[in-house]
Order: sequence, then structure tokens, then C-alpha cells
Amino acid sequence: MTTTKRIKRWFQSLTGQIVLIMTFGVAAMQLIGSSIWLHQVEADTRENVREVSKHMAFRIAATVSYFTSLPQNYRHIVIDQLQDMGGTRFFVTLNREEILINPIPDSPLKDIVKDQVQSTLVKQLGISNAKIAFSSPDDLHVINNHTRLVDLPERWGHHSLLVKPLTPPIIVIQIPINDSDWLYLASLMPDPYFLEETSPLSRDRIFSLIVSVTTVLLLTLLILRRTTRPLAILARAAERFGQGDFKPLREEGALEVRHTAHAFNDMQARIQRYLNDREKLFAAISHDLKTPITRLRLRAEMLDEEDVRDAMIRDLEDLDLLVKGAIQSVKETDIHENRVEIDLMRFLKDIQQSANRLANAVTIQGNLLMPYIGKPLAIRRCLGNLIDNALYYGHKADIRIEDNENELCIYICDNGPGIPDAKMDDVFQPYTQLAASGSGRTGSVGLGLSIARNIARAHGGEITLRNRDVGGLEVRLWLPRH
Repeated sequence: MTTTKRIKRWFQSLTGQIVLIMTFGVAAMQLIGSSIWLHQVEADTRENVREVSKHMAFRIAATVSYFTSLPQNYRHIVIDQLQDMGGTRFFVTLNREEILINPIPDSPLKDIVKDQVQSTLVKQLGISNAKIAFSSPDDLHVINNHTRLVDLPERWGHHSLLVKPLTPPIIVIQIPINDSDWLYLASLMPDPYFLEETSPLSRDRIFSLIVSVTTVLLLTLLILRRTTRPLAILARAAERFGQGDFKPLREEGALEVRHTAHAFNDMQARIQRYLNDREKLFAAISHDLKTPITRLRLRAEMLDEEDVRDAMIRDLEDLDLLVKGAIQSVKETDIHENRVEIDLMRFLKDIQQSANRLANAVTIQGNLLMPYIGKPLAIRRCLGNLIDNALYYGHKADIRIEDNENELCIYICDNGPGIPDAKMDDVFQPYTQLAASGSGRTGSVGLGLSIARNIARAHGGEITLRNRDVGGLEVRLWLPRH
């Protein structure tokens, strides 16, 4: 069996289907829960960012107001003193040009902060030309477009803008205060993570999802293995019993499983008793009818009228043949023997050798990949009946073997007249016989196909018939390998 077939078969099993349901259920539950939680967190975050941004915007507006109110000659002095003291809450410089900021990716929270700062500057100071951007600390340019924050002495702003090992985003506000100067303010955002994009499928949540699903699946497999094992044992026992192997099941497991096993054992016992009673009944009938048939035959021999005597003797012979046929049907169907490896090729070769002494009546194509495990006498009778029918009605038996690891198919084709479609099912009924060349088959009561099909079904297989397009009948014997 290929890997694809094994996987498909596993998904079609009860265990596979429950595992799939549990997997999708747990994954959907985790994703829905994470989405709801994330939506709530995002709503709370937006509200917090809006509140924090409002306070920050007022401090920025106060700082801008303070520096713009200073005389121009004092501005650089105040900035130098702040830098010597290690800076304040804001990193402030006066630059000769606008500093180009490499912005971090946009996000809804960034827009909230920018709108809040922009609106506050307009309302408080009437400043509408402020340039607002966000930058990473490692890539923040200050003083000019060639100098980065990390290149400056630590006392100039590292304490206020660099927080190791975290790298919180920095908001930068640049305002032209005259034709030659730009007021430059930079400040850390209060929450180092609040500008990060959140997703229901972040790395941490995916890891949590995998751990949750794996844990649930392992527990589910352990429980299902314990639950479905008795069902698999029950299925195998039912299959074995259908093939004539009676063996009681152990009544263990869950309450429902124990009840099912107990009911199955009772059913096996009842059917086995029925089969035994039927066999004894037919044996008794055979024994009891022999004596009266023999007496009637002797009395018939003593009749003076030849016509009456011959007619009665023929009727007694037919009656004796019917009784023997019924006994034969029971005995050849209910063959009590163990399953062993059968060398079917050797048996077919023996039949071919015997039949081909007079003519090449039997041909064999194909071969067996491995011995077939079954009841040897039963399988021999099944194949013998099918080949005998082909030789009798079609004078030839072309045997073709198709074998793989799952099933064994044996095709037996003849050159006879075939079977009318309306009688395809009838020929499997006991005592049904089709005439060959206008006459019945001597010594036969029409039980060959019935016995063959019963034997095939006892092995879990089947026999089907098909009229060939080129003439003749094709008999297909299908036997599963399990």
C-alpha cells in the first residue's frame, strides 16, 4: 500500500476524522480568541496612546513656546547648557536646515500621535507648518543630515533618547522659526512597543497555537487509540467469523464496548449452534433416507411391468442424487480447516497437466506475488468447480492471474455459448443447471457455482460472471489479501 493510500485511509478512519475535527476546532478557537483579545487590546491601546499623546503634545507646545520666546542670541546658550547637563525630557537643537528623517513604517497609532501633536500646536501656538516624523534611535539624524544621534557624545542626549537594550521609537518635530533656523525636538515615546503592529498570527501566538494544537492532538490520539482499538478488534473478529473462524472476544474496555463484545459473542455462539445443528440435520437426513430409498429400489426391481419399473427406478435415482447433492453442498461449503499458505500455482499447474493430456484445453497467464492464505481444500474445490464448468461448457479454460498486496483476482475464460443476461443470477442458485449441446450434464445437480460462490464469500471474496465480447464466459474470482 502506497503512502498516499495509507494517508487517505487514515483520514477516512474514525481516528483520522476526529483528529481533523479537533485540530480545526482548536485552531479556530485559538484564532477567534486571539482575534477578540487583540481587538480589545488594540482598542485599549488606541485610547491610551490618544491620552499619552495629548499630554506629550502640551509639553512639546510648551517647549516650543519657551524656545521661540527666547531672544535669538540666548537660544544657543540655553541649548548648550542643556546638552552639558545631559539633556532634558526632549532633545532640542537649532539647525540650519531641515533634517531628513528615515521614517519607520506607518501604523494607525502613529497617525493618532501625529494628529494629536499637530492639532495641539495649531490650537496652542498657531503653528501649522511643523514637520512630524518617527524614527528609530539607531538611525536618527540630528544637527545636520550627516550626523546621527549615536555619533554624538553620550551626555548630549543618549540618556534621554537611548534606552538599552530596548529601541523605542522617537518622535521628531521640526519647526521653522525664521528664514535660517529650524527648531528640532526629539522625544522618546512612553511605551516602547505601542507603535508595533499587532496580529493574531504573530510569532508568539503561532508558537502558542502550535503548542496548544499539538497537546490536544496527543491527548486525543491517546484517548482515541484506547477507544477505537476495541472497535478494530471487533471488526477483525467479525471478518474472521464470516470466514468460518469462531473465536470469542475479550469483553473489556468502556461499558458500551463491553456490551457490544458480549452481544457479538452471543451472536457468534447462536450462529455456530445453528451451523452445527444444520450439519447434524443433513447428516441425519442422509442416513435416514438411505434405507427407505434402498428398500424402494428393491421393491421396484420386483415389479413385473417393465415400463413402471424403469420409471420408478429413475425417480429413485433422481431422489438419491438430490439427497447426495444437498449433503455435498453442506459439506463442501462448511469445510472446517485452518487457514494456511496455499500454493495455488501448483494446484493450477496440476489441473493444467491433467487436462492437457488430450488437448491444450487449459492455459495460465500471470503469477502469484506471494502465497494466498486460506482454507486449502475449500479453495481447491472452488477453483476446481469453476474450471470444470469452463471445460464442460466451453471446452477450454484460459486462466489469467492478477495479484497485488491487497487482492488476488483469477479470471477463467471459456469459448462456450455464455449465459443469458436474465440467468446470470439464477445459475448461482442450488440445483440450477444450464444445458450444454442440448442435454443436461450427466451426474450433476447444478451445485458447482453455488458451492464455489459460498466458498469465495467465506473467504471474504466474490465470484462474478460476464459474457465476453468475443464469445464465451468470463468468471472472475476475487479474493482479498488480509
